[in-house]
Order: sequence, then C-alpha cells, then structure tokens
Amino acid sequence: MSTLQAPPARPGAAARPRTRFLPAASAFALAVALLVALAAFHVTQGSSSIGAGDLLGLLTGRADETTLHVLTDSRLPRLGAAALVGIALGASGALLQSIARNPLASPDTLAVTGGAYLAVAVVAAFGISLPVLSGVGVAFVGAAATAALVLAVSAGGGASTTRLILAGSAVTLAANALVTLLLLLFQENTISLFAWGSGSLSLTGLGPLTQTGPIVLAALVAAVAVGPRLDVLRLGDDAAASLGIGVRRTRLAAVVCSLLLAASAVSVAGPIGFVGLAAPVIARLIANRVPDLLPHRLLVPFSAICGAIVLMGADIAVRAVLGGSAGYIIPVGVTTTVLGAGVMVWLARRATDAGTAGRPAMLHGAAGRTRAGFALITVVLSALLAAALLAGMLSGDTMLLGGDLWNWLGGNTGRAYTWIIDQRYPRVAAAILAGAALAAAGTVIQGVCRNPLAEPGILGVTGGAGVGAVALITWAPGAGPWTITACAAAGAVAAFAVVYGLAWRGGLDTARIVLIGIGVSAIALAAVTLLIIYSDPWNTPKAMTWLSGSTYGRTAERLLPVAVALVVLVPFIASHRREIDLLTLDDDTPRTLGVRLEPSRLSLLTAGVLLTAAAVAVVGVVSFVGLVAPHLARALVGSRASRALPAAMLLGALLVSVADTLGRTVIAPAQIPAGLVCSLIGTPYFVWLLWRTRRASA
Repeated sequence: MSTLQAPPARPGAAARPRTRFLPAASAFALAVALLVALAAFHVTQGSSSIGAGDLLGLLTGRADETTLHVLTDSRLPRLGAAALVGIALGASGALLQSIARNPLASPDTLAVTGGAYLAVAVVAAFGISLPVLSGVGVAFVGAAATAALVLAVSAGGGASTTRLILAGSAVTLAANALVTLLLLLFQENTISLFAWGSGSLSLTGLGPLTQTGPIVLAALVAAVAVGPRLDVLRLGDDAAASLGIGVRRTRLAAVVCSLLLAASAVSVAGPIGFVGLAAPVIARLIANRVPDLLPHRLLVPFSAICGAIVLMGADIAVRAVLGGSAGYIIPVGVTTTVLGAGVMVWLARRATDAGTAGRPAMLHGAAGRTRAGFALITVVLSALLAAALLAGMLSGDTMLLGGDLWNWLGGNTGRAYTWIIDQRYPRVAAAILAGAALAAAGTVIQGVCRNPLAEPGILGVTGGAGVGAVALITWAPGAGPWTITACAAAGAVAAFAVVYGLAWRGGLDTARIVLIGIGVSAIALAAVTLLIIYSDPWNTPKAMTWLSGSTYGRTAERLLPVAVALVVLVPFIASHRREIDLLTLDDDTPRTLGVRLEPSRLSLLTAGVLLTAAAVAVVGVVSFVGLVAPHLARALVGSRASRALPAAMLLGALLVSVADTLGRTVIAPAQIPAGLVCSLIGTPYFVWLLWRTRRASA
C-alpha cells in the first residue's frame, strides 16, 4: 500500500500549491476519453444487424423507428448497466482495499457479492417480487453479513493476505452452495438465476438504472467526502487517532459506502466477478506513476472510471469474438472473472506476507495416541463406513429392506428391485471411492504444503480437472470413462503446473501457492461455466452435475479409473510417509536427513493431483472433503502420515457417502448433489478452523 507523502520543498516555491493537478487531470481526461470511445463502440454491438451507420442516421433523421427502439430498449440499457455497475464495483473495491490495507481485498474476495447474491436468491426463491430499491436493501443486508463474517474470522484481514482470501473464498463457496440449493428446490421461481448468477448486463429498459443511479452517486460522494480521513489512516490507526481522526467512524463510513455500492451493482446485474479487484489495482498502478492520484478523493472516482472501462471492455471483447448474440448467452461475469483472477494471481506472486507470517499454524492432535487406540479408531471408522454403505443402498426415492439386498446378491429379486439396486450401487460406490481419493489427496497436500487450510479445490486442481472433463463431455458426449479420466487428469496436471510454476520464486512458498491456487481455481470454474453455457445454455442440470458434485447416473464402468488410481497411488504415498512427516516440519530438516526436497515434494503433490482428477471425473467438483477429512483424522489419530492417511480416507469416504445418501433421501424424489451437502458441512468447519488457527498463528 502506498503512503501519501508531500513532495519535497524547493527554494522559491513556497507560493506554489503543494499538489499540481495537471497530471491528475490528464489521467482523468485520458480515462474518460477511453471510456467514451469504448461506449461508442459498445453501442454498435448487438444481436440485430443495426450498425454504426444506422445509429448515425438517428442524428440526421434518416433512421427508422426500429433502430430507435433497438437503441433505447436494448443497447443503451446494456451500455448504462456496464457503466453504472463498473463504476460501483471499482469504487467499492478501492474502499475495501484501503479499509483492509490489503491489495487483494475486493467485493469478491471478501464475499460481499456472494452474500448479496444469496440474499437476492432467497427473496426470489420464495416468489417475492421487490422493486429495485428494495432489492438494493436486501442485497446490502446479505453483503454486510458475509463481509462482517469474513473480516471477523480473518482478524480484520490486514495482518494476513492468505487468511483474508481463504476466509472470503470459504464464505463465498458456502453462499454459492446455498444459492444452488435454492435453484434446485425452487426451480420455477429461480429459473433465470443461474446465468444471472455469473453477471448479466441484459436489461429490458432504463428503469433499474434510473433507480439505482442516485444511490451509486450518493455513495460515491460520501466516499469522496471521507477520503481525506482515509488518507490519514494510511499512517496507522494510532497515528490517525493522535491526529484527531475517529478511526472506527471512518472505517464504518467507508464500509457502508462500499457495501452500498456493491449491493447496487448486484441488484442491477448480478454478482459480476473481480471487477472490484482489477479496477482498483489498475488505478493504483497508474497512481504510482502519477502520485497526485493517490489521495482518496481522487483515487476512488478514478477507480470507478477504471471499473467502467474494465467491465465495458470485457463485454465488448466477448461480443467481438463470439458474435453479438453471445452477450445475451454468456454472462459477462465469466470474462471479468478470468481477467480479475489473473490480476489476483499477479498480486499473489508479489504478496508481502508470503512465508510463515501469513500462514496459519499447522495444528496437530492426538500426538500420543497408542497403537491400540489407533486400531480401535480404525475399526470404529470402518464400521461406520460399512453402516453408511448399507444405509446408502437402502435409502433413496424407493426405500429397500436388508432382505432385498440379500436376495439381489443371490440373484433372486424381481425385475423392479433388480433395476433399482443396479442403479444405486454404482452411486454408493462412487461416493465412497471419490471421498477416499479426495481425502488422500488432501492429506498429502496439507502435509507437503505445511498449510492446514490447503486442499485440492483451493489449489485449483479440482477446477482444472473439471475443465478437462467438461470440455471432453461437451465436444465428445460419448467418450468412455478412461478418456474422461485422462482429460480430467490432463486438466488437473495443467492447473497444478501453472500454480506450482507461478508460486516458485527461488523456492516454493506455501502461502503463495494457496493464493495463486485460489486465483487459478476461479479461472477454471469460470471456464467450466463458459463451456456449459455456450455449448448448451439451457442445460442447467448438466451444469449442476459438474459444478455441485453429483453421483447421478454413474455406472460401474465409470468407477474403474478412480479405483485403479487408489490402488496405484495410495501405496506410493504410503511408501513416502516418512518424507511427508519431514516436509510437514520445515525445509531444512528434510535436507539435513538426506531427503531430496523438491523431487519428493513434486512427486507427492503430483500423486495428490492425479487422485483428485480421478475423483472429479467420477463425481464432479466436490469441495472441502480434502480439508475436513485430514483435519479430523489428525485430531483422532495424530499427525503421522502412516496413521493420518488411512483414517482420513475412511473419514472422506464416510463424509461423501453420508452426503450422497442425505442428498438422495431428504427431499426425494428430488435430489441434492453430494457436493452441495459437503460444502454446507465443510464451510462451518472451515470457518471454525480459521478462527482457531488465528490464535495459534498469533
């Protein structure tokens, strides 16, 4: 974060003003000129054949009424939405970065947009139709609730970039899981929320803009007014208080302005990702070259203009590459997510809290557990898994009895029950195998990265595997399970290679790899959404299957790749259990004891990546299993890999199996994807873990 400093005094310059406004005015003029040029080009794009010549005809009176209607009913509302939402998100992000003193803070990384989206979805699910102004209020409440939770869990965010982003990612994931659950349970009332949930600029008139515009303007004016006090806060809370600044009041005013801006943006266009991160970063980079822009009274409006440029440019790019009609099919938020997550990755490589300072402490439990205790816990977990398997086979839209299973094993069931069990057992087996694979991968990744909050989903591996699998299924629907697994593995390895390569700077920093992994994961999930929406925009169940994690429609043949991966890779990981234990300590101890640090780390992480890819190819994107299972295992049997690995695999299989059974049973015949249930279970645990490790880190 740059600090505001007065330029050095020069002889004979006492009468000159300290700040020269010409460079700042020039920067504003260039930004506005670029925005006007983009707006002029933006208004010529659309699904109709009306072009620039037809629009120019309106000025000379040669255009017909059709051109006028297209301009006023479609193109101007879309242009206005891009400008208004970009301005709101850019200013909101600038305020949040100043409040948190963190360049990675934004409405997305602090779960502000996720909370606003959840609040709007809750209202829509119950069939409540609200005017735009009331919608802003609902979104504001949701944004305030999630932002408060993230800032509280991350201890304000200023001390650790890693903790702040992890807390925001977890809360956002939980909010999205709840939204997806609402989409499934209330399909008639929420039919249009899936595409809108990625950000849509398609408006049918200027009404929403005329109603939210004054709110955005008022919040901007208030933010500019509080700007001088934010400048003083750059000196630190104690210094600001000594200068007579009310620190809490200033922060509260800035937070309210930021949340109001973000809520207004969500109520108009949905949660458009990462504009609130990219725009302030661009503005600050320019301000570093034009220091007169650093005061908040100029930085906030300049960030707002940059936000409008980013969003408008992204919308232009999509329609220029894919055609004018693509803007109505592909949410613009997908494009901005790719751009903004790329900025996040770039910032993560420069993170100043990389290393142990920003990394949560590695928690160890049950260090003194005896062999008899370990054996007893293993037997209990195995019995629970067997019970979960039996419950999964008996439960569903049609409840079965134990005798039905016994008869099926003997080939004595009727045609109806045989069909039911033949459809059910691959689903139960898929949940168990995928859960075991994800837990094993999480155990390896947490140990090697020495970060208790790392897991395959956070490191981008799950998202990369999803891109590979969905791409193949989209372009070759008849592909076999081995081909799907191979493509998922290729995507996972590619994502992991990108994360690993970008995180390497004279060594692998465990905090940096997590931050970069979150950015790459966001890009991967945006790519999955783009593939699904562009190839089959109305096939929402397909999107839910992969983005929410589901065992629906699985066959025995589909299970072979993950079974083979477990048989091959788990013994390999177990044979390197000593290296995992040493890598958990630090980098120096393994080298002292003769361990080849980087080859061992890379081979173990690759094994975790391949296990994740095999699981994703079977059940889609399932989060938090690789986080929760290893933690519970260490709490039960200790941190030694020889004990934690089998316990984690049993717990992971148990968790996904129970989640799948609950999803198939609670609202039968409708179903809740297992990944959603895992997210709803895992998020509270993750938040509690962040809260607990906050004290351990201190």
